[in-house]
Amino acid sequence: MEVSVTQFIKGLPKAELHLHIEGSFEPKLMFEIAKRNGIKLPYTSVEELQAAYQFNNLQEFLDIYYQGAQVLLHEQDFYDLTWAYLLKIHEQQVHHTEVFFDPQTHTDRGVAFDTVLDGIYRALSDGEEKLGISFRLIMCFLRHLPESAAFKTLESALPHKDRIDGVGLDSSEVGHPPSKFERVFEQAGLHGFRLVAHAGEEGPSDYIWEAINRLHVIRIDHGNRCLDDDLLVKRLASRKIPLTLCPLSNKALQVIKNLNTYPLLAMMDHGLLVTLNSDDPAYFGGYLNENYEAVAQALSLTKPQLVTLAKNSFSASWLSNPEKEQALKRIDAYYDAHKH
Repeated sequence: MEVSVTQFIKGLPKAELHLHIEGSFEPKLMFEIAKRNGIKLPYTSVEELQAAYQFNNLQEFLDIYYQGAQVLLHEQDFYDLTWAYLLKIHEQQVHHTEVFFDPQTHTDRGVAFDTVLDGIYRALSDGEEKLGISFRLIMCFLRHLPESAAFKTLESALPHKDRIDGVGLDSSEVGHPPSKFERVFEQAGLHGFRLVAHAGEEGPSDYIWEAINRLHVIRIDHGNRCLDDDLLVKRLASRKIPLTLCPLSNKALQVIKNLNTYPLLAMMDHGLLVTLNSDDPAYFGGYLNENYEAVAQALSLTKPQLVTLAKNSFSASWLSNPEKEQALKRIDAYYDAHKH
């Protein structure tokens, strides 16, 4: 019996490399935690909150994203948030995840750095033990805040270097170029953190150059606008710098108008190491499988192309080489069993 592309995606082993844990905050859980913490949300129901998840741009989304995060106060809240995400991706055959968290979103309202980290990390550890999902954790600086605030956050992270694998850069992109954070990224690199940055989502291709040349990142989050610059495309391809694309996010935030024009195939044709991810799945209408399915349908992707994307997700990850090899073999075995 022929396996449909949707069925094929459901069982395909995958990794996710671009996921903001605060962006996986489903309305139902948000209401539950708000009630537990005695916080009144400005919405009367889960449905009303869900209806507010319609955005015209990145800033409109960020406004409601930060509002939702206000209900997270205690270690258990961060645990519950992370555990809900892990249960979801376990159903979707996501075997490895590299999770962003935004400490400044919480420390700026009086929640201790350790409270945030302890809750998220405990859930990720339980996910590895009970669900078999390996993980890496990436602390992001909020780019709309000054670099001095990022330095304070880096200082808070230093006692926890055994639990935090990398440093990233997110939030409002336009008007906040990567070069604004050049010094703090240099410090983070000296402390042994791996470096990534959001660039070229709403910002220009110049921001991607800055992230590579001035922040010395090893991965670009989003990177859509790289196609505006042929030289940049060549650099990304020759150095095998991964791009973590987020299709449903791009559509929800009007970065692209239509998935039929999504630049994925052009990027693959240029030899770029592209991966698919969900970004903020509670807000953008889908977790990892939904992103794969939406793009597969819009661009008529073949099973071999989907296999390439799944393999890229492990190749671009921070797993060890033996772990990557094991994952790639698992994908090959799955393809052999389901290619017809």
